[in-house]
Amino acid sequence: MNKVITKIRSGIGGYLKDNILFLTFVFASVLNGFLLRAFTVKFNYSQIKPLMADMAVILLLALISYVFKKPRKQFVYLLILTIIFSILCTANSIYYTNYKSFISVSLISTASQLGGVMDAVTENIMEPKDLIFLWDIPVIIVVYILLKRRTRDYITEVKEKRKRRGYALGTFCVSIGLAGIFCSTLTGTDYSRLAKQWNREYVLGTFGLYTYQFSDVISCTHAKINMMFGYEESEEVFNKFYDDKSKTEETSEKSNKYTNIFKDKNIIVIHAESFQQFCMDTYINGEELTPNMNKLAREGLYFSNFYAQESVGTSSDSEFTFASSLMPASSGTVAINYWDRDYTTTQKMLKKKGYYTFSMHGNNGSYWNRLNLHHSLGYDDFFNYNKDFNIDETIGLGLSDKSFFRQAVPKIEKINKEHDKWYGAFLMLTNHTPFTDIERVSDYEVDFKYKMFNEEDGMYEEKSAPFLEGTKLGSYFKSVHYADQAIGQFMTELDNAGLLDNTVVVIYGDHDAKIKAEEYDRYFNYDPFTDSVLTEDDEGYVPVDDFYYNLNRKVPFIIWSKDGGYEPTEVKQIMGMYDVQPTLGNMFGFSNVYALGHDIFSVADNEENVVIFPNGNFVTDTVYYDSQKNTYFDLTDYKNVATAVPCNQVYKDDPNPVYMDNDQGLFKTTVNETYCQDSCNARINDGVVDEDYISNYSNYAEERINISNAIIYYDMIYKTDHGFSNNNMNSDNSSSGANSVFAPPENKRTFGRHAA
Repeated sequence: MNKVITKIRSGIGGYLKDNILFLTFVFASVLNGFLLRAFTVKFNYSQIKPLMADMAVILLLALISYVFKKPRKQFVYLLILTIIFSILCTANSIYYTNYKSFISVSLISTASQLGGVMDAVTENIMEPKDLIFLWDIPVIIVVYILLKRRTRDYITEVKEKRKRRGYALGTFCVSIGLAGIFCSTLTGTDYSRLAKQWNREYVLGTFGLYTYQFSDVISCTHAKINMMFGYEESEEVFNKFYDDKSKTEETSEKSNKYTNIFKDKNIIVIHAESFQQFCMDTYINGEELTPNMNKLAREGLYFSNFYAQESVGTSSDSEFTFASSLMPASSGTVAINYWDRDYTTTQKMLKKKGYYTFSMHGNNGSYWNRLNLHHSLGYDDFFNYNKDFNIDETIGLGLSDKSFFRQAVPKIEKINKEHDKWYGAFLMLTNHTPFTDIERVSDYEVDFKYKMFNEEDGMYEEKSAPFLEGTKLGSYFKSVHYADQAIGQFMTELDNAGLLDNTVVVIYGDHDAKIKAEEYDRYFNYDPFTDSVLTEDDEGYVPVDDFYYNLNRKVPFIIWSKDGGYEPTEVKQIMGMYDVQPTLGNMFGFSNVYALGHDIFSVADNEENVVIFPNGNFVTDTVYYDSQKNTYFDLTDYKNVATAVPCNQVYKDDPNPVYMDNDQGLFKTTVNETYCQDSCNARINDGVVDEDYISNYSNYAEERINISNAIIYYDMIYKTDHGFSNNNMNSDNSSSGANSVFAPPENKRTFGRHAA
């Protein structure tokens, strides 16, 4: 028995001695995969399963090193893998910070867009932790050097062919064994999500980094092959989807009081870069952060529960969904990869009605491939950057918004004289991450002012707590305030030129500002009277829960007309970017049978709308559902934490307060019963809806994501309209102001009416 133990011990010792470099690589790669999960998905998933998966994949790849006889070649091979895996970890960490998802090879084509926003990546997105994953590169180099210098036997032992074969076989068996154990723990849902890939957080959290990346390569390759050979299958799904809808539901919305109210009017669309809705409810020292937008909201139709549905294409995705009522592409982006398809867009349908359509932007036309994308969307002309504007003031990425709008007005005047009806889109730019350049031109203060009694002179003196000065969120607020001023200036100059007569102004935020959770942590928990920030150990601490964060990503949507014709209304029902085209279509007299959204005013009062997101999440008037974690958040009577708990919001109606020990001195010293972690947790999976409700809407989201992808990947609209498939669908019903309805599941509940 002792001999057996001695032999085993000797074998293990020999293996460890001969495979130091190999084992260093395996350990470093598995540790980096673990660190990536710890920094991103954290511990929301089992750690044992992805560890086994990572170990199995790494061992399988590493055993190839035994093919090389010379240690130097073995080292080069393992070093190359180490560099690749370290870069993958770093890239995924950075990407997750911005998108709450992970990188895909399908995004390689969008890398060209990074050139214009590298400042945003380095200043606003990249963190020191992202560079931790590079530690293993110098380590494996040092290990090799030490082995080469100190262990002569290493050279001769590795050369022994029989030993190398034995090590390779043993490594292979361990790898396959781990893979087998791992696979035995998986469910049907796990395999399904691995194949579909759009729930990337779940896939990486369950299967580990390396399985995720390899499956992504396979998935993207399969998608490319399908685009060449998988048309018939997608055509069948496409036709069945629209045929079923026409059979089981009404094919058009009923007329409502907004039908055709703006027919034949000119249209100005303002694409408000990175403008979040909560900013319109934010007050700094008692003053509105966005007074001009708030004025338009009070005078127009204001949709205060509106979500962008962008994916990795950010602004370009929102432009696409706004124009087409389709979802962004799950693989790649429409702007870069699929701009050459035929889409039924608002611009094209208006052109059929005699409109001249144009767009303007203060950045390069090549950014997000807009020179091609805008032509594909149906714009007659695209005025951009130094081709059409004098770059007399630069803030951030390009021409300042104030200069852009000022120079746009004479161009619109000329267009107005030459065309009876026109549609113009104006893409703002200054309010783009990283927001820091605004500090150079803005004197807007984001401090917190209060008064304190001075016992020496018996007078009250004004105090100023720094609050958001010097923070990313503070710079964002300054940038938003500037954007609001630019919009106010634009409206004034348009009015002075007579361009607001017979014109409807539509304003939408293209996506949230991608501000990190740490910034909101300070915002929620800052005590101006002590100039300190609460921590999790403090009684009054309010967490930046993922649900709180996602619900705060809403953006504004406003429809306004100087001519009126409607009663100013705040629409509180859930609405998404894909609902814009049907809603505007009802007002202007056009419709798109392929639209996936709804005319918001045709959703019955006892029904709820649903907004789906590219990752499979969805939000209704009842819950926000996180498909990655399979949890939902009850929205009953929920008010946005970002407009309720920060000190500036608490004192918005009592600005510049007088400090009192028994009042302000107790600020944030007790538990916030509405927003504390326990209150947040009480809303999660609380039984307000059942499993069928979640399942129905999840299937609803998945089906529409797949249909949208089929339209985008296979150019289904063009092929359908030109007789390649079922040709009984007409994509433009100009004679009617109605829109096709693809109603959400019949989870009918009783809600308040649209108006507040």
